[in-house]
Amino acid sequence: MANTSWLTYVFPVITLLFILLFFAGCPHIESVSLKSAGKRRFNKRDLLVLGLIVILYSAVAFYNLGDKTAPESFQHFESGESTVLDLGECRDIDDIMFYTGLNAGSYTVDFSLDGISWQESALLDQNYAALFKWESADFIDGADKYTRYIRITANEELYLGELALKNAEGGLISYTCDADRICDEQSIVPDYQFYLNSTYFDEIYHARTAYEHLEGVYPYEVSHPPLGKLIIAIGIELFGMTPFGWRFSGVVFGIAMLPVLYTLIKRMFGGIAVPACGTAIFAFDFMHFTQTRIATIDTYAVFFILLMYLFMYLYIEGGRLRHLALSGIFFGIGAACKWTCFYAGAGLAVIWLIYRIKRLKNGESFWDFIKNCLFCTVFFVLIPAAVYYVSYFAYGTASGLSGIKMLFSKEYADIVLNNQQFMFSYHSGVHSEHPYSSRWYQWMFDVRPILYYLLYFEDGTRSSFGAFLNPVLCWGGFIALFPVAYLAFFRKDKTSLFILIGYLAQLLPWVFITRTTFEYHYFPSAVFLTLALCRIFSLMRTHTKYWRANVYGLTALSLILFCVFYPVLSGLTVNAELASSLLQWLPTWPF
Repeated sequence: MANTSWLTYVFPVITLLFILLFFAGCPHIESVSLKSAGKRRFNKRDLLVLGLIVILYSAVAFYNLGDKTAPESFQHFESGESTVLDLGECRDIDDIMFYTGLNAGSYTVDFSLDGISWQESALLDQNYAALFKWESADFIDGADKYTRYIRITANEELYLGELALKNAEGGLISYTCDADRICDEQSIVPDYQFYLNSTYFDEIYHARTAYEHLEGVYPYEVSHPPLGKLIIAIGIELFGMTPFGWRFSGVVFGIAMLPVLYTLIKRMFGGIAVPACGTAIFAFDFMHFTQTRIATIDTYAVFFILLMYLFMYLYIEGGRLRHLALSGIFFGIGAACKWTCFYAGAGLAVIWLIYRIKRLKNGESFWDFIKNCLFCTVFFVLIPAAVYYVSYFAYGTASGLSGIKMLFSKEYADIVLNNQQFMFSYHSGVHSEHPYSSRWYQWMFDVRPILYYLLYFEDGTRSSFGAFLNPVLCWGGFIALFPVAYLAFFRKDKTSLFILIGYLAQLLPWVFITRTTFEYHYFPSAVFLTLALCRIFSLMRTHTKYWRANVYGLTALSLILFCVFYPVLSGLTVNAELASSLLQWLPTWPF
């Protein structure tokens, strides 16, 4: 990694000064009117602005998402089973590339000049962290790479997608063998392993699990509820078990967040400028971009958190039970994706309780309160529990169960209950050290991003990306929380209280959690940081003369920073030394 210079730290200082200058234009919150002058009903201009944001973000998000081709025919090897490759003549082998499928194990590789005398020469390691990846063989020290026959022997029951032999110039060496599925897709063999053609980070678990669900295989990764992986499986079903396929659903849900967020901001503050700027800042936030382009389940949790809070806000604004019901249903769907949605559910419960207590004080009968409690029991407990329970159907079918009747069987119930016990013990026991782990108080200031991918090239360039917030949203949103808290507690602003409760519900549980944590756990909080900024935007729009310069200026800064940091968000190949000099704003940033 290149050494940073004093010039590197000029950029974060300028950014922070710009953010502070923005807040200097905030009106005095002690006396401002909290009523918004903007219209809250959607019109054609809203659709146009939102449409432009969605189209622009979609184009950027889908660009270089991943290869649309990958080996999809897999050769099944039983433990101890071998196949022999015949090169036709003796050749020098410089590299053996292979694409891994399901199951973990290894292959021994023996070379022979005559097909009679064999010498162990290399090992193909297909471990749990190297599935659906292009890998290279580990040659034994001193092994002669000159051979005509190559024998591949599986040490476990394994699936192998493709095997490519390369010469010193990187060219493919043709061969014949009985296991024809390992040589039927030679045209898509890449030059090297890259994030575009292989799994990376937790995709090794979640993309694999999604594929296992489609194949009717009991999943290897059972540390999270099933629904998020089932959603990933939709993209695989549409586009195959390819990098584009297993990342497709995440991008779609990342895009779908934008109209939901726009609607929530529109209902909170009205107008077009505030929801447009807030949605643009969130759309091009670093975390939102990177996290939705990786095949993990956090995206789906955040999407359903957005929906459950949108409908809870609509409920406390209008009192309609259908909105309360939808909030509960989306809570259940989110919880079936990831347990962090239970934190969001706690925030919803606090918001609901405050609203109902206020209605009691305003003369509502206690019986109406009890009826609403029963209503919530149905839509926030019973229906979510049913959704959560049914989401395990792929576990049931993989265990030999079938049909609707399996849901009422003891075997199915045991599968679900046993998995809850495992998940709790697993997550409470994750204390291993990780070079990119971080704690909740570091997330609030972008102190330690998590590095997902890093590959250096011989020409001095590199490809890398990590997950952290855009400093405009991270630092600006954190500062905005203070006036929002003041408005909530001292001005009794229910919108500010709604935002603050949502933020604290996502952050406070991590204060007491001792397991190893990472900055991507802050992703749900980014939603409420955005809303906090929008609360300030709304006050400026109503009470300051030059609000456009402040609001549009901060939005523009966030977009500029997205463009500047794009190389370490997308994996774009850039000069390694220059990237570190410009983008390693803090010594703890791993870029």
